[in-house]
Amino acid sequence: MRPHFRFEDLEIWQLAKALAVKFHQQADELDKKKLYRYAEQLRSAGLSVPNNISEGSGSQHSTEFKQFLNIARRSLFEDSSMLLVFEDLGLIEKGEVDCLLADCDTLSRKITALSRTL
Repeated sequence: MRPHFRFEDLEIWQLAKALAVKFHQQADELDKKKLYRYAEQLRSAGLSVPNNISEGSGSQHSTEFKQFLNIARRSLFEDSSMLLVFEDLGLIEKGEVDCLLADCDTLSRKITALSRTL
């Protein structure tokens, strides 16, 4: 039987994981355009969000968990900035960017709300 980790039950981790998959899919499209550096940057920042949530959930103190949540939230802002630049460059369609930015905003708000309860 596979072990189950506490972070898997967190709604914010589940949303962050789903968003990381979407960023990875966008990165695959950038790879097709031979924009490997952009693709890698988007993947990296996208994975940073669920990774920091999961890492922070293993903290023994809420203050430390809040720090990891802050890092995760900042990575969302990094992702959002990249999306806006890629949109201006014509690398990702506006509709896709709008959907991803809405997901980023929702997740950012949920991370902030959880952090305030700690």
